[in-house]
Amino acid sequence: MDMLNQILSINNGGAYGGGKAGGAFDPLTFAMKPQVVIRALCWLFSVVVFGCISSEGWTEKDGKEYCLYNGDGMACKYGNMVGVFGFLASMGFMGGEFLFERMSSVKSRKRYVMADMGFSALWTFMYFVAFLYLWSQWSSSAPPPLGIGAGSMKTAIWFCLFSIVSWALCALMAYKRFLIGAGDEFTSAFETDPANVVHQQAYGYSMDNDNDQYSASPFGQPQQVGMEQPQSGMEYQQPTY
Repeated sequence: MDMLNQILSINNGGAYGGGKAGGAFDPLTFAMKPQVVIRALCWLFSVVVFGCISSEGWTEKDGKEYCLYNGDGMACKYGNMVGVFGFLASMGFMGGEFLFERMSSVKSRKRYVMADMGFSALWTFMYFVAFLYLWSQWSSSAPPPLGIGAGSMKTAIWFCLFSIVSWALCALMAYKRFLIGAGDEFTSAFETDPANVVHQQAYGYSMDNDNDQYSASPFGQPQQVGMEQPQSGMEYQQPTY
C-alpha cells in the first residue's frame, strides 16, 4: 500500500501535478518519474501481447489460416489490435510526458491530463475484455500439434492481465493529476472572485498570505492626512464673536 501511495504521489509543485514550466531537463529524473516507468511497462506488455499472437497465433489447417484460440480468428485479431494500439499509445504518452513539463498553458495541461485519463481507462477495459476473450477461447481449444505455439498463447493471456494493472495505474495517476489541477483552479477562482476580494478587504485579511495573518483592524481610526494634531502644552483659546 505504501508503494502504491508513493507511485501516486505526483504533485511536483506545478499545474496539474507537473513541474514548473521552463525548468532544466534531467534525463535520469524524467526516466524515474512514475508516469514514465508505468508507461514503459505498458509498452513492454503490449509488445509481448501482439508479438506472441503475431508470431505463433496463426497456423495452417486445410490450406487456411487457423487461429490457435479455438479457431476464432477474431480472438487473434482483437488481441493484436489491442496490443498494437497499446504499443503506439504508450510511446505517444511517453512523448507527452516529456512535453508536459514544457507546457506553460494550464489549459494545454488540462487537455493532456483528460486525454491521458480517458484513454488509459478505455484501454484498461479493452485489455480486460481481451483477457476474458482469449482465456475463454484458449480453455475451449484443443492443444496445438506438437504443442507449438501453446506457450506464446498462454503468455499473451498473462500479459493481458498484467496490462490491465498497468493501464489502470496510468488512469489513477491521471485522475489524481486532474484532481490536483481542479483544486488549484478552484482556489485561484476563489481568490480572484471580486466578491471575495471585497470581503477580504472589508474584514482585513488576504488569501495571498501563507500564514493567514490578519491586517490591521478596519475599525481603527487611521490618521487623516492633512489634519494637524493638537500639540501638547498649548492652551485652548476661546473664539471671539
